[in-house]
Amino acid sequence: MAAGASIRVLLATCVLAVGASGCATRPTPSVPLAAAAPADDALYRALGGQAGIEGIVDDLLDVVVEDERINFQFALANIVRLRGMLIAQFCSVSGGPCRYDGLTMEEAHAGRGITTAQFNALVENLIRVMERRGVPVAAQNRLLRRLAPMHDDVVGP
Repeated sequence: MAAGASIRVLLATCVLAVGASGCATRPTPSVPLAAAAPADDALYRALGGQAGIEGIVDDLLDVVVEDERINFQFALANIVRLRGMLIAQFCSVSGGPCRYDGLTMEEAHAGRGITTAQFNALVENLIRVMERRGVPVAAQNRLLRRLAPMHDDVVGP
């Protein structure tokens, strides 16, 4: 694997945090993101705005269903809720007008036993989806960098 791709996968491993957080179904109050959303919306626009983010999430969910490395982690997920949470989180963290009101990543993943390999599998899927949708590599990297601080709250016992 090329050095650039390795860095992208490493930075992107936090994406599993976002994906599995929609699996929990209990209502929760608003919680802050792991990192504050940026003040400008350049990344949001580079991802294609609301329609682009919705497309990325829809394609990612399609890929996850087929990925035997991780699909079992989503078997009991409320897919409609999961989709909404992913869209809100990607939109918010990219500087868009949305607010993520889901569980904290630690709450959503407690006791799930998510491994680094599973985490990386979701990241690989997200990168593949963004590449297929023509998201510029710089925008992919910016999104992954903003999601990366969530990693430690996801992988573990």
